[in-house]
Amino acid sequence: MHSTLRGSLQMNRPVPDFSLPDQTGRIRRLSDYRGKITIVNFWSAECPWSERADQSLLKIVEQFPEQVALLPIASNLNESDGLIDGAICRRGIRFVLRDTGCGVAQAWQAQTTPQAFVIDSSNILRYRGAVDDVTFRKAAAPERFYVAEAVQALIDGRLPDVQETTPYGCAIVQIV
Repeated sequence: MHSTLRGSLQMNRPVPDFSLPDQTGRIRRLSDYRGKITIVNFWSAECPWSERADQSLLKIVEQFPEQVALLPIASNLNESDGLIDGAICRRGIRFVLRDTGCGVAQAWQAQTTPQAFVIDSSNILRYRGAVDDVTFRKAAAPERFYVAEAVQALIDGRLPDVQETTPYGCAIVQIV
């Protein structure tokens, strides 16, 4: 499906709505989650960085099920429905949105999987970047969980201390 995105996202500003189908064909809109803290995560069925991030992101949702929603978005054109369905089952994810034309990834300037965006309950972008502080150079266990910190800050009624980091992971494949 298509989005109504125009221009680039700006920190501490409202984000535009989008609508994408999940793996079953159900259309989901970002605006359906208004009133909750929403984590938009650009996701991959093949990327090991994305798989590791799923564990952290699912824990956040499990910790705050009434307050936080997770919207994983698959934008890699080289990942088949079967590959995505298999990863969803293995990782315990409820659904993944299909960005088959890469329109949302391009509009949100997403370049890697994982790449997370935390939107507050009023639809304001409050964090974007890496899920945690693990990088190619620092492949040890994470010491900081940026998305979890951002979510906790918003739940506590304050802005995140860190609002932007450089994402790491696998490149989003936009051509096959």
